[in-house]
Amino acid sequence: MAISENKHRYDDIINLPHHQSASRPHMSVYDRAAQFSPFAALTGYDDAVKETARQTDSKVDLDEYSKSALNERLNMIQESLDDQPHIAITYFVADKKKSGGAYTTVEGVVKKIEEYERTVLMQSGTKIPIEDIIEIDGDLFAALG
Repeated sequence: MAISENKHRYDDIINLPHHQSASRPHMSVYDRAAQFSPFAALTGYDDAVKETARQTDSKVDLDEYSKSALNERLNMIQESLDDQPHIAITYFVADKKKSGGAYTTVEGVVKKIEEYERTVLMQSGTKIPIEDIIEIDGDLFAALG
């Protein structure tokens, strides 16, 4: 077939009006474009990748000296609960989705130390497990250095 023959091949239909279906409504430009938009073949995959990449800390095991120092500070807090000293407690919070967790610091006044449950109850309502505490700080301990 020569190029001149190809040029005139569609002359019979080139000027006809665009076909419009009588039985189906015309598709909007938005709906036509949606046919070519990307889709998530693996739903939840991006979330799983982000969760795997999220960093967590591991819990530090304190030596006996550090545990003794924390116990001394807890006893000082217990003795001065009536004075309502302002303190800061740093403790480990385990991650609910994967191993590890993060260290969090809570500042405020201790309401009471529950020896049976081994928790420190803050006036804000926060319960801190004593075995997760890594540091206790505040003006009450200024004499300790």
